[in-house]
Amino acid sequence: MTSVTSPLAGRAIGLAAVPDPVFSGAMVGPGTAIDPVREPSEAVAPVDGVIVSLHPHAFVVVDGQGHGVLTHLGIDTVQLNGEGFELLVNKGDTVTRGQAIVRWNPAAVEEAGKSPVCPIVALEATADSLVDLVEDGDVKAGEPLFSWQ
Repeated sequence: MTSVTSPLAGRAIGLAAVPDPVFSGAMVGPGTAIDPVREPSEAVAPVDGVIVSLHPHAFVVVDGQGHGVLTHLGIDTVQLNGEGFELLVNKGDTVTRGQAIVRWNPAAVEEAGKSPVCPIVALEATADSLVDLVEDGDVKAGEPLFSWQ
């Protein structure tokens, strides 16, 4: 069982509320989404594992059981070309839950005309493999979002 914790502080809103059909339709995988607090912050690792994919706007950490968790910082933020995002680790690094991965400012993303909503997705998971999914209410970074069986 993999416990996935929130990489961000904000409000859980669930994937269905994400303003992007790829995420809201769970085409990438099941999970939830966080509407982040509007202040400069660090997105942290949701699990212990290895950074297998790293972009300014998104990262994937794969844990020891082979579970990959995608954290996507905002919607269409790839169009910002990394502006306003600072990478704090490197691809291939082993990270621990709660370790800072990317520094960013959700308010600046919003000012640039993009949604700062952050999907947190269990890659290649089935919807019924996730339990205790948090889809509403305030969450702090490091608090549980879901468990992956």
